[in-house]
Amino acid sequence: MKRALTLLFFGAVLALSSTALLAEGNVDNGKTKAAACFACHGADGNAIDPQYPRLAGQYNVYIQEALHEYKDGRRNNPIMKGFVATLSDQDIEDVAAYFSSLPTKLHTLDGHIQGDK
Repeated sequence: MKRALTLLFFGAVLALSSTALLAEGNVDNGKTKAAACFACHGADGNAIDPQYPRLAGQYNVYIQEALHEYKDGRRNNPIMKGFVATLSDQDIEDVAAYFSSLPTKLHTLDGHIQGDK
């Protein structure tokens, strides 16, 4: 009986904690909220300059996690930290939904890895 209660408890914790990771966001709202991102990452999420990551087609959860890491300082980039400072959790979900919904143009990593020519 104790084992069953323990499994139920951990199952409930897992279900509740995964809800945030499965948040999808709103693509249309994300496009509006991502306007400041377009200068570096492109309106279509396919940055031309290789110093900026291409976000189009990237995993939604990955984009969310990266934005949260910039916001809380786990990723240290003063430019990104400034951009994400004002974003709410919902804003982050929406921006991630927008960029992850776009078709990617990154078919290989040639020319997109620092040091490649």
